Amino acid sequence: MFYSQSLADDGRDIDVAMEFNKQEFSAVVPGFRNPVTSMVIPALLQDQKGCELLLNFARKFREMKGILVNTYTDLESFGIQALMNGEVPPVYPVSPILELGEKRGGGTDTRDESVIQWLDGQPMSSVVFLSFGSRGTFDEEQVKEIANGLEKSGHRFLWALRKPPSPRGLGVSSDNKPFLETLPEGFVDRTGGRGKIIGWASQVEVLAHPAVGGFISHCGWNSTLESLWFGVPIATWPWMLSNN
Repeated sequence: MFYSQSLADDGRDIDVAMEFNKQEFSAVVPGFRNPVTSMVIPALLQDQKGCELLLNFARKFREMKGILVNTYTDLESFGIQALMNGEVPPVYPVSPILELGEKRGGGTDTRDESVIQWLDGQPMSSVVFLSFGSRGTFDEEQVKEIANGLEKSGHRFLWALRKPPSPRGLGVSSDNKPFLETLPEGFVDRTGGRGKIIGWASQVEVLAHPAVGGFISHCGWNSTLESLWFGVPIATWPWMLSNN
């Protein structure tokens, strides 16, 4: 955002959103080890209204006396150093800030006792947990590929699988039930002894459970910090809402 704002305000009257939409766009941005291209720029920055909104945020951020960031130096030393060396207010890493208590009244951490009871019956560090956040849904072909991989792996698994909220899979699914109809025929029966398909789960409780030994995640920041807090290794499957 700071880079985008600098680009917009450098006096050359650059249309930042249009610039970011160019297929050939590539730039060295402080805090990134590799050049940033249009393929990895969020959709909001490639939209005229969304881009102006974020540019205004960045301008306001520069007026602050300091910025608290939910991260810590040992985790993101490269990015933090880039911010501290830039023309921005002082940055204070204050992480980890986590909500580790039970959430009530909905949301992605709605408690399901059956999930914990199932985990209680599994050996220590034997279960792979698959969860892709509130927006992490897949089309039928992807679901079948994941299912085939889980079946062939032979590992125990807990899979948060929900129906996409729209044909494009954007937004937050309102369905807390597992999306079983898109799975390969017979998958649930063949893996029933070592796998469990769910809709929502209390992610904090699951990651804290001694039966969970791995986490396949969309790499949302809360999920990343929670997995680090509980010492659960992550197989990363990053999600980004972009135009590409």
